[in-house]
Amino acid sequence: MPQTALQPIPQTTRVKPAPLGYTGVGIALVIVGCWAGLLTFLLAFYRPDWGTPWPYLLVLVQMHLYTGLFITAHDAMHGVVSPNQRLNTALGAVCAFLFAFNWYPRLLPKHHQHHRHVGTEADPDFHNGRHPGFLPWLLRFALNYVTWWQIALMGLTYNLLKLAFPMPNVIAFWMVPAVLATVQLFFFGTYLPHRGEHAPENAHKSRTQLRHHLWAFVSCYFFGYHYEHHDQPYLPWWRLWRTKEA
Repeated sequence: MPQTALQPIPQTTRVKPAPLGYTGVGIALVIVGCWAGLLTFLLAFYRPDWGTPWPYLLVLVQMHLYTGLFITAHDAMHGVVSPNQRLNTALGAVCAFLFAFNWYPRLLPKHHQHHRHVGTEADPDFHNGRHPGFLPWLLRFALNYVTWWQIALMGLTYNLLKLAFPMPNVIAFWMVPAVLATVQLFFFGTYLPHRGEHAPENAHKSRTQLRHHLWAFVSCYFFGYHYEHHDQPYLPWWRLWRTKEA
């Protein structure tokens, strides 16, 4: 889906930062609790009938919760999960680790480098003409972030889980949703916002989706409003929609 025309700068209204309080902590705990609770049920108790739509729907729900884990870790990188920075970092580290054993101290500098140098050779998420298209960019993105020890831990965990739970359940509800969530995060958080050319005055080299809050939440926790995120990174994901309302 190449885009050669320069993209106009989205019109945004800045939302005044409000005291965070501990709402973000509560939301983070709900996401972690739902992810862990549903995963436990799906592995230990659920026996899917693959001839019905329900197991496929549950895969998508678990995918969405995996995405929520990473979005929470991402918000922690901006210090907006908790006003207590130790708690903020701890929640970010836990959520990143639960999402395929990502290492928060490694992700943190890379993400801030992306914000400081978006769309340049210094941007770790940068995509240029040597890697055209969605799949090559996704592969480059994965190689830049996935480490060998993550793969080793995933392999070890898979072999331990299948000793305790049915192997099809482990694959369908633990492994597949993590892979799908990775593609979801890349597609809505990197590929769509940053692909193609941008107007020279677009400092964030980002675009945004049209206002549709339900789809924005379901698709990627409002990160389709991506120009707004780069413009106002002090907003947690659950306040990002207010830029559209404003």
